[in-house]
Amino acid sequence: MVIDNKLISKLEKLARLELGKAEKKKIREDLNEILKMVEKLNDLDTQGVEPLVYVNEENGNVWREDEIESRISREEALKNAPDQDGTYFKVPKVIK
Repeated sequence: MVIDNKLISKLEKLARLELGKAEKKKIREDLNEILKMVEKLNDLDTQGVEPLVYVNEENGNVWREDEIESRISREEALKNAPDQDGTYFKVPKVIK
């Protein structure tokens, strides 16, 4: 597979990007380098290697009960706050 300008234009449209000529050239070069690295995998002997289905050896999720652990008091939580009113943390307004 060769990465050409036609493919770059298609990717640009799919990603809703507007790339300049220099950017298109750089992306084409980068993608061609990535393809070269992936093609090196074809040289590996994979006979007898089981396909990887899950990264973890476990089957599925490990569920646990929610447990309340070490609680701290409101005073302890607010002790090192840069700004507080005794009940809440005070933060700068970010919404108009």
